[in-house]
Amino acid sequence: MPTPAELGFAMPAEWSPHERTWMAWPTEGYTLGEDPTDAYRAWSQVANTIARYEPVTMVVDPAARASATEWLDPAVTKVERPLNDAWMRDIGPTFLVNNGELAAADWIFNGWGAQSWAQWDKDAEIAGSVGELAGARRFASRLVNEGGGIHVDGEGTVLITETVQLDPGRNPEWTRQGVEAELSAFLGVRKVIWLPRGLTRDYGEFGTRGHVDIVAAFVRPGVVVVHTQPDPAHPDHEVGKENAALLRASTDARGRALEVVELPAPTVLTEADGEPVDYSYINHYLGNGFALLCGFDDPRDRQAAEILGTLLPGRKIEVVDARPIFERGGGIHCITQQQPAV
Repeated sequence: MPTPAELGFAMPAEWSPHERTWMAWPTEGYTLGEDPTDAYRAWSQVANTIARYEPVTMVVDPAARASATEWLDPAVTKVERPLNDAWMRDIGPTFLVNNGELAAADWIFNGWGAQSWAQWDKDAEIAGSVGELAGARRFASRLVNEGGGIHVDGEGTVLITETVQLDPGRNPEWTRQGVEAELSAFLGVRKVIWLPRGLTRDYGEFGTRGHVDIVAAFVRPGVVVVHTQPDPAHPDHEVGKENAALLRASTDARGRALEVVELPAPTVLTEADGEPVDYSYINHYLGNGFALLCGFDDPRDRQAAEILGTLLPGRKIEVVDARPIFERGGGIHCITQQQPAV
């Protein structure tokens, strides 16, 4: 059977025009947390903000119908499907386009490497459900992968980390060459840039083991923003230096040397439990005419907004307090998934 790339399909860049944004509503377990109000407020603020710019469809577990109705703007479309969790970037499909046709890459999802706390019997079906609702042609991959583990420039380049796609809990039998071949076949990319690791906190109990979308992201072809930690006391200080240096030494699929722009981390170093935070401005979301940034009530919020505003001219800069999302293991990019316009 031909691969998506052989048929001409490829994943567009996030800044390409969207048909809509897909999200999933917090239902139970770790993401809902001890205070569901924090989760409801954060997810709804993201959805309601995006809905001012483009259509939003929220997948809602039937058991969470009441809270979704209470918190979401009526402009947000709700569809009911069983859910374990609420990270649509990871459980949803990766959308592809080809000359006016929409397709969906359906990766295998196994709870971020079969984590002991994770449940994914319902979430493993969401990519197929969302693809069907979107009217997309489905292509099933053999790779265990999540949307937060990839970031493309729309011109043949993808960023990934060694600790996600080569994670023994995800793909124990796969090699670098095999991963690259599968990503090329499903995303239509020609160049894979491997970063060695993600942020330190992401390897804790509830982490993803190194998702790239909190570390580095393309903002336009040839230009990538990278998370840096200015404070040497934080364990991500060396991580940021290593990733920035590797990216500066890299070229994209068209042979261009990458322009690397550093986004300094917020000033806070630890949470109340003494653990290092992984607050990152990289985990933003681009949509039709806007950029939705993570805010942390931090002095560097404004600096990040100014840097991204310069890099993303013509887009309205919106900021949502992302601390409740990060406390649950991710950020704004992690709870959203774009469906490109065709």
